[in-house]
Order: sequence, then structure tokens, then C-alpha cells
Amino acid sequence: MSEIRATTISNAAGTGPITMTGQYAAKAWVNFNGTGTVAIRDGGNVSSITDVGSGDYFVNFATAMTDVNYSAVKTVHLDSNVLVVRGNNNNTTRFNVYATNTSNTPVDPLEVHCAVFR
Repeated sequence: MSEIRATTISNAAGTGPITMTGQYAAKAWVNFNGTGTVAIRDGGNVSSITDVGSGDYFVNFATAMTDVNYSAVKTVHLDSNVLVVRGNNNNTTRFNVYATNTSNTPVDPLEVHCAVFR
């Protein structure tokens, strides 16, 4: 069995990552805390998080999407509560995460996990 190890695989010009063809890798992803001072734990192609209000966040892309026809998958974690997660106002430079409890009251989740596919 062969093994390939690399820290970076660049395009032919050496200016950026290779384009995936025939596969659907995430175009962006992020893991951030949603309580207190909102902070990114780790991510890819996400430049920052904007805390809009209770349970409401914008996830800002480092490199914009080519159009708004992407899928942003969002999950959150909150101690012992069931949450409803939705988003609106998505555009090519950011998407929205909005978390509420089942009574439709906005709540700050402990953790927010998102992946974007295009």
C-alpha cells in the first residue's frame, strides 16, 4: 500500500488549493462558541463570526462563494434543551445561524458547528 503525505497541495500556478472535481468537499467549515465572547475554535474559509444578538450570528467567509446556491449545514449544542436552528439573509460573503428553543425564544448555544457545500 502506498502513502502520500503533504502539507499543501496547490494548483498548477502555485497560487491556491486544487479544485476538487467529482467530489463534494466542504467549501467552508467552522466550530465556534456561542456564549460569552464569541470565538472561533477552528475552521476553514471562515474569516470571522459576527454576534448579531441572542442566538443570532453571521459566519463570514474568507473567500466569497460564487453564488448563493450553497448549502450551509448548521448544528448547535446547548445543555439539556432542544434547539431549533435556522438561517436567513445568506449571501456570497456570509450566512446566518439563528438558534431558538422550542418556544421560539433566541438562545446562545454552547457550541456551533457549520459546514458549507457548493
